[in-house]
Amino acid sequence: MLSILLQAQGNNWSFPIMMVLMFGILYFFMIRPQQKKAKDQKKFTEEIKKGDYVVTIGGVHGRVAEIEDDTFIIEVERGARIKFSKSAVSMESTKAAASKKPAA
Repeated sequence: MLSILLQAQGNNWSFPIMMVLMFGILYFFMIRPQQKKAKDQKKFTEEIKKGDYVVTIGGVHGRVAEIEDDTFIIEVERGARIKFSKSAVSMESTKAAASKKPAA
């Protein structure tokens, strides 16, 4: 029992170093990629212009008919228009749909 207690008192720097390493790993593998993704999504929604083909998070496909402050009006079929928040546009789905869209 005494040997276990003596081993626990041995190196006082091992625990703080381990915690710093764990936080560094957490930051570079979880926090930083999420921040980059949020920044890219914000840039994407700011660059959308009238006439762009978009897909919402809910799966609605259409072209941007009008842009307001924080909303889009998307034309979906034969003049039908739906108003969406800018945050409802999915960057990944829009890129995938644009690459599969037939050339007109």
